[in-house]
Amino acid sequence: MTYRDWTYHGIQHGPESNRSDMEEWQPARILVEEVEFGPTERQDVKVLRELAEPAHGGFGWGYNGGGTSAVAAVILADALDLGAPDKCGIGYATYPEDEVLVELREDFCDDVLSQFCDQWRLRRGVVLRWARAWYLQRGIDELPAALRELPQLQSQS
Repeated sequence: MTYRDWTYHGIQHGPESNRSDMEEWQPARILVEEVEFGPTERQDVKVLRELAEPAHGGFGWGYNGGGTSAVAAVILADALDLGAPDKCGIGYATYPEDEVLVELREDFCDDVLSQFCDQWRLRRGVVLRWARAWYLQRGIDELPAALRELPQLQSQS
């Protein structure tokens, strides 16, 4: 399998968006986009797909709760090529859960997603490098294939 990078783009309308009318409320979305560097390059970025919200609740971030766990589950399952979050054991509020994947999901919420504002972008490579460090810090040698195949960092010129 050849490594491919992409960008996760989270969009939600929260307190920072200054909405005055609840009629304008839109559910939070996670878009998967081609990698582009810099704000001007991202103006016409190609959207590859959209990650689906779980049936049991919506997406959220900027706090640590159910919506944040749902986002962590779909991003980690996608980035690690684990398949559907509910079927691989990382899904939020689904059983059976994989104990290691649940800890990975919740730490990703604490370390990363709880710090985000209404709109953000995060590259797949960053997610994978964070996850690889998480596994190594815990002395877990059995890594998902996407972490074993992660290429060395290369600087962008």
